[in-house]
Amino acid sequence: MDGIQIVGLDKRYGSVEVIKNFNLEIEQGEFLVFLGPSGCGKSTLLRMIAGLDSVSAGEIHIAGRDVTQLAPGARDVAMVFQHYALYPHMTVYDNMAFGLRNVNMPAAEIDRRVQEAARMLELTPLLQRKPVQMSGGQRQRVAIGRAVVKEPYAFLFDEPLSNLDAALRSRTRVELARLHQRLKSTMIFVTHDQVEAMTLATRIVVMNAGKVEQVGRPMDIYRQPASRFVASFIGSPTMNFVDVELAEDRAGAAAVRLPDGSVVQTTVATAGLPRSGRFTLGARPEALVIDDSGSAGLIGGRVELVERLGDQTHVHVALASGASVVAHAHRDSEIEAGAPVGLRLDAEAVHLFDESGAAYHAQARSSS
Repeated sequence: MDGIQIVGLDKRYGSVEVIKNFNLEIEQGEFLVFLGPSGCGKSTLLRMIAGLDSVSAGEIHIAGRDVTQLAPGARDVAMVFQHYALYPHMTVYDNMAFGLRNVNMPAAEIDRRVQEAARMLELTPLLQRKPVQMSGGQRQRVAIGRAVVKEPYAFLFDEPLSNLDAALRSRTRVELARLHQRLKSTMIFVTHDQVEAMTLATRIVVMNAGKVEQVGRPMDIYRQPASRFVASFIGSPTMNFVDVELAEDRAGAAAVRLPDGSVVQTTVATAGLPRSGRFTLGARPEALVIDDSGSAGLIGGRVELVERLGDQTHVHVALASGASVVAHAHRDSEIEAGAPVGLRLDAEAVHLFDESGAAYHAQARSSS
């Protein structure tokens, strides 16, 4: 069987349970990202796949082989760490060739692999330099090249971009995406950075406290988060949350009452909602638009802060209830702090969350 299968995986340190009954199937050639906050277990999970950490229970299969008890070198994977860990006295060429020489690979094959990896990663002019003569981004590319020359079944990346500055992180992210397109190998990437996850992944596994919150394609997770945790973790600025109460049922769709008493109509179906308990209305900034028309049904508020980002403008608005939300304005908007505003809510892009954090999504209106 192709791909990587993780079955009933547990990891315990004494009485502390870090991973519990983790199950996942990773398809051959996909770019899978483990995303979550620090301490959620994502790096531990990656290390167990690599064989660097033992498994308390469960099995790991790679390309049809049970590798649960195999040594790291026997698993046909290559890992790229957060820290480059290059040999400072060796050239780039020798750093990339070192592991292949250790397994007595013929010199001609070593040279072919190093030259090909250097070409893909644009390292050819740097092959005779030593790490001290290179930038952080170049060193990270060498660390990636050291993994590429092994031609493994799967690449494992443990937050490899976190030590780079913002501009370099962006460029290296593009290089990784291109590398995946060229090699078409399975890649598993660990990060707490949602931008890295959204831009690199074919699928994202959102983790929280050792458990899977949601697995899906990036935009599916963005548009239909499975829980309030996922909704708050994915998206920048984060989703707006306002505590609400259910109001009257209108044609099978929930209307909710804000803390100031105003009622907002959503398209969330009432059929699946709990009939009691507290709810939270969730709306991403693009679902709240500044509207100067004075139309009925707008949510009133006052501007607290305006963030002008060039291609878009984020407006922080204090509602009459005291809640604060972030809305979108036209990029050329002249709105200033202190101004009264009306907000138009896109009823087809809102979510409701119950007391347990479970999500209920808006239903698209029919086109008729």
